[in-house]
Amino acid sequence: MAATRNQTRTVKIGTISVGGGHPIAVQSMCATHTTNIPATVEQVNDLYAAGADVVRIAVDSKKDAEALVAIRAQTQANLVIDLQENYRMAELVAPHVNKLRYNPGHLYHHEREKPWQDKVKYLAEIATKHDCAMRVGVNCGSVDPAKAEKFGKEDSISPMLESAFDHCALLDSIGFTRYVVSLKDSDPQKVIEVNQRFAAQRPDVPLHLGVTEAGLPPDGVIKTRIAFEQLISKGIGDTIRVSLTVPNARKREEIEAGKQIIADIAAGRFRSVVKLNADKMNIISCPSCSRVENEAFIELAQQVKEMSQYAKDYAITIAVMGCRVNGPGETDDADLGLWCAPNYVNLKRGGEELGHFPYDEILGKLKIELDALIAAKA
Repeated sequence: MAATRNQTRTVKIGTISVGGGHPIAVQSMCATHTTNIPATVEQVNDLYAAGADVVRIAVDSKKDAEALVAIRAQTQANLVIDLQENYRMAELVAPHVNKLRYNPGHLYHHEREKPWQDKVKYLAEIATKHDCAMRVGVNCGSVDPAKAEKFGKEDSISPMLESAFDHCALLDSIGFTRYVVSLKDSDPQKVIEVNQRFAAQRPDVPLHLGVTEAGLPPDGVIKTRIAFEQLISKGIGDTIRVSLTVPNARKREEIEAGKQIIADIAAGRFRSVVKLNADKMNIISCPSCSRVENEAFIELAQQVKEMSQYAKDYAITIAVMGCRVNGPGETDDADLGLWCAPNYVNLKRGGEELGHFPYDEILGKLKIELDALIAAKA
């Protein structure tokens, strides 16, 4: 299949370029703790060997930034840094990477009295000084609070779009155009809609595609494939990530899955006839990354999937999140949500917090709530 690609502008990221008709780039993110330099170097290089065009690393502290210097010296991979909640970390990491990724919804965490526009201008200055591209990473679970307040809870797409459009307009106005945008959700249909609507208004901006918290394979690959098939076949998408909940040693599966999906679309092999069934159980879980504070989260996601099999014919969504960054917000829209701290797991029913429990007790507590939901539906 020879799909006509949107004529987005070219954005250089280290040794590759995205947009402008260049091949779709495939990305992944390290699941190791950044301060564990040997493990992170090993994972970066394994992803690079698997064909990763860009590898993302999270930086959440000065210790992470210091570790990054040693990591950079031991890999040829194009590195993108996830700035998390402290945008000021940019000046420490930019000299050692090829791209900076920030989340508009996280900019308000640090120096709250300062306008977000000033923070973005600072990031653009740092990126320009150090020859870095940028990604404006808009996420459904951590949207800018000011945008969320403008729309009803039932509309999660409009605040994402408005945030993305505002940030693009500001970057354009100061002459910084070396950026890409991502608009992610755990629901493939929302990913399709939000990216189509964005591309219709800003066909010039390269898009990074992904279904956040796609979950465990093979379900996570299927969810992602559905979104990618509908978007890439329409010329939308310049770089992608398949976000899977897998152990560290299997992170290269994200690259392999992404390349296979692109190849299948190019060859006209589509599987979108397999629709996500709105009347069935849906389990979403975030990809393993360096923000995860206890790797038991990965095993827990699998245990939740196995435990809930008896409820597979009920329209119930369970979210299993691995960290404090996205966990609290991205479990709000699920019927039942778990987000994992180092020594306990927080349990939620929708936006209501039900308490936190040890890892060896949480499945029992979750089952009680699941049974109550089933009884209510019956």
